[in-house]
Amino acid sequence: MDTTVLKFGGSSVADNEKLKIVAKKIIELYKKNHKIVVVVSAQGKTTDKLILEAKELAEKTKEKDREMDVLLSSGEQMSTAKLSMVLNQMGYPAISLTGWQAGIYTNNTNQNAIIKWIDTSRIREELEKRKIVILAGFQGLNENMDITTLGRGGSDTTAVAIAAALGAKNCYIFSDVDGVYTTDPNRLETAKKLPALSYEEMIEISSEGAKVLHNRCVEIGEKFKVPIITKSTFNDKPRNRNYRHH
Repeated sequence: MDTTVLKFGGSSVADNEKLKIVAKKIIELYKKNHKIVVVVSAQGKTTDKLILEAKELAEKTKEKDREMDVLLSSGEQMSTAKLSMVLNQMGYPAISLTGWQAGIYTNNTNQNAIIKWIDTSRIREELEKRKIVILAGFQGLNENMDITTLGRGGSDTTAVAIAAALGAKNCYIFSDVDGVYTTDPNRLETAKKLPALSYEEMIEISSEGAKVLHNRCVEIGEKFKVPIITKSTFNDKPRNRNYRHH
């Protein structure tokens, strides 16, 4: 039985109706006898809203960095709980896990932490029970037992790192577009979808400012040879993007 990791971005889980669409996609794969791990971002613009509210309360201090991670990590936790509720209501066993419950350990950097190692025992235990495991992306735990967050693209990084740690067959990154384009297809009709990229090409595009996948995410994929496939949550076009090493 293959393990498959799915990641859904904020636009994919933005409201209750979209959560139901996501749940149906998960169930399709679950029925094919896959072990399913799902990584989710915070809903919609939740993280931006939390950052704005925090700035209204306090100026940036070292202590605030720690508290910001506690605050920002809450957005993903809400998404995991809601998605797990939807799946269980639909009759499919699911469990939500925070980054620290999932065994994701990072360095001590606040708001831009780096994953050091992952203890996958809890995830594997739940998968063996045939549960769909819903993980909060973008977060982990440091050596002081404090919550940390991974910075921009953090949920993508969580997904690829989890896929590597579990030896997953594929890591699917779902968003509101169906692949990697030469520019933003939601803004320019002339945008062209790229059929496939190497890890090196993906890193180059990201470093030039393309809002696709964070460099750190692609670097993990390259190191552990994790196939990263980008797909749209809202259409069923053929397989979109497979980043592979040339």
